[in-house]
Amino acid sequence: MGEDVRVLLVDDQELVRYGFRLLLDAEPGLVVVGEAADGAEAVGLVQRVRPDVVLMDVRMPGVGGIEATRRITSLRPDVRVLVLTTYDLDEYAFGALGAGAAGFLLKDTRPADLVAAIQAVASGDAVVSPRITARLIEVAAPHLGVRRDADAEQALSELTPREREIFVLVGRGATNGEIAASLYLSESTVKANVGRVLAKLELRNRVEAVIRAYELGVVGH
Repeated sequence: MGEDVRVLLVDDQELVRYGFRLLLDAEPGLVVVGEAADGAEAVGLVQRVRPDVVLMDVRMPGVGGIEATRRITSLRPDVRVLVLTTYDLDEYAFGALGAGAAGFLLKDTRPADLVAAIQAVASGDAVVSPRITARLIEVAAPHLGVRRDADAEQALSELTPREREIFVLVGRGATNGEIAASLYLSESTVKANVGRVLAKLELRNRVEAVIRAYELGVVGH
């Protein structure tokens, strides 16, 4: 077994943080290492408590979730930010994805799915609520600032057939486990291929890969 996934909770409501702490501390393999009531406090805590995953609210007084996500991913690219929001059409949350968040879930997500999402982003996956995957493509693309240029087209042509196959599945929102099952590969092989795809296409994470796959016509509307 590996080390526990270290989680930092960021939400301006103390009761919400308390509930998340109770849930996560009861889960084997997860440990809450800190709490922050706003984005500025979260940025400082990331430097001190060194979490693996930050569970980030979007709308907070002072420094909100988008700016906090941007600062955290800039200072600590190894830290994974999982955004939680009440609204599935919250463009602030889409902006957080553009700032480098590794995932986006609704606050009514089932506890078991939240735990699974934290574990997934900690291992390098991206997580987007199934209810908003299509909406992410429709609404978020103009806000993410993903480049569309000849270099990207050239990089796409340099993907191997297997990498392109995996890129298509990533673009459809599949996790490493789902891709592995679909292509009869090990998850470690899938993870290595996903890493090569992201590097060749100069993408920060799998969320950007979904948008790029849509923009390049690899997946449909």
